[in-house]
Amino acid sequence: MPNDLSHVPNIASDQPPASVRFYEDMTSFDDFGGFTDLGRYQPLPDDWQVVIADIRGSTKAISEGRYKDVNMMGAACITAVLNALKTFDPTPVVPYVFGGDGATLAVPSFAVPVVRQALMRTRALCEEQFGLEMRIGIVPMPDIRAGGRDLLVAKFRLSPGNYLAMFNGGGIELVDTMVKDEVNGLAYRIEAVADEFSPDLEGLSCRWTPVHTMNGRIVSLLVRAPAIDADARTEAYRKVTARIATALQQDLGDLSPVSDRRFRFHWPPPAAVTEARTTASGPGLFPFLTRLLFILAQSGLQYILHRFNGRAGAYNAPSYKAEMIANTDFRRFDDVLRLVLDCSVEQVAALDKCLAALRAEDGIAYGMHIADTALMTCLVFSIEESEHVHFIDGGDGGYAMAAKQLKSQLADDKRNPVPTVWERDGAVIQARHDRSVPRTEMRRKAPRV
Repeated sequence: MPNDLSHVPNIASDQPPASVRFYEDMTSFDDFGGFTDLGRYQPLPDDWQVVIADIRGSTKAISEGRYKDVNMMGAACITAVLNALKTFDPTPVVPYVFGGDGATLAVPSFAVPVVRQALMRTRALCEEQFGLEMRIGIVPMPDIRAGGRDLLVAKFRLSPGNYLAMFNGGGIELVDTMVKDEVNGLAYRIEAVADEFSPDLEGLSCRWTPVHTMNGRIVSLLVRAPAIDADARTEAYRKVTARIATALQQDLGDLSPVSDRRFRFHWPPPAAVTEARTTASGPGLFPFLTRLLFILAQSGLQYILHRFNGRAGAYNAPSYKAEMIANTDFRRFDDVLRLVLDCSVEQVAALDKCLAALRAEDGIAYGMHIADTALMTCLVFSIEESEHVHFIDGGDGGYAMAAKQLKSQLADDKRNPVPTVWERDGAVIQARHDRSVPRTEMRRKAPRV
């Protein structure tokens, strides 16, 4: 399955819609706490669509010790879409979030055929090389808004030229529900069979060894505030981050699992075979071996450069390592707060106590997974321009395992909703999490009682 996009039309001659620069022109912010400021978000245009992809049965793969394969395919979805969008001139700059066992992106509607094709090829690769089943869904923005939710986008700057998207408004949660609906989700799921070509995964790599904890434990944490109105949810997340920082007695930015002391480049890379299987030009032994030999040769040079703080061409080992530390996504938000933190045993205990208290007081739901290592998957756009982003997840299942606890709590909340005090037309009522009272007619009066 060689890479081939020759039959995909380049629409440079067509006038793209004005909204194509929606994300590219968005003002960014560089203080992570800004994700709780609704003023930093903008609604996704109606002529854009939301793409989600995830690995079915990822828990089984984790139990078999294959979480790196799962991580790699989640990152491959983002890589395949970004590379496919390069067929357009100008290339749309789009927001995306890595989820561990999948990914979420937003793309302009005119690019959906190319995006769909790239993801179908990625799904075929996922099944052929790793025996994993990938679910893909694409939902237009008007359908999300018709469902009573919105998708608001903010742009968090990691370093010059490197950004992470933040998603708010409940739209991502709704898309996930719509796509996974066994009956109604058929309208949004992509079930067609891919052609014979491979996805373009140029830039995707997996060279670094798992990052070991320096403080005691690597914590993968998911936190979801009650789905009230946007203002109340924002205030809830502001409170959550402040309380967590207080409990840990440390700023979240100082608890990154990635630092210069932790990084060691080993040769051969432990995931070289996984990378070769993912990024080979096609099926069969020859493309795999060709790619593996290339990875071993290139990573051998990287090892020497990092060992002696050297430089070759545009690759400056000390500079690259410093940029890599800055460009990790250990903090992110997509309707759910996602954190990978390096904590001491005492901090883990304090965090667990803090989250339990927040759940009792404010009805948050959360999932937490503890491991000794973190995994890193890299997406390198340009070494020359210092454009590269590094996806972080906890070891031994990370986010996927934390999601099991989160889903369990959400299911419990649905079975046993806790009353919340609301005010409607001047009268105090009891509204439950099931939204029996329309959101447009409610505003928060007091905290949970």
